[in-house]
Amino acid sequence: QVQLVESGGGLVQPGGSLRLSCAASGLTFVRYDMSWHRQAPEKERELVARISSHGGSTYYVDSVKGRFTISRDNGKNTMYLEMNSLKPEDAAVYYCNAKGYGNNKNDYWGQGTQVTVSS
Repeated sequence: QVQLVESGGGLVQPGGSLRLSCAASGLTFVRYDMSWHRQAPEKERELVARISSHGGSTYYVDSVKGRFTISRDNGKNTMYLEMNSLKPEDAAVYYCNAKGYGNNKNDYWGQGTQVTVSS
């Protein structure tokens, strides 16, 4: 059974930092591109950052460039999102996604972790 478990969310003041983790089990981690998505109340879910299977390629939505860093440790089956200089508009539920590539068509989601940015 595949599981993606996010952790690291919480309440932080504007300008603060958080580090999210996504621990994967039940899948061959290196066969998946990984990404973080977020959804704020009454808004659509949006892609925040993506990292290729071996970490050689990354993508960030413009609003987080220079502030967020996505990374992965394939030896630990874990992906991370380092979030700095957090803004109130970054507040959302953050979801981890594992998407297969090539002949691997699997697509998995975690349950989400809440990030609140408020003074």
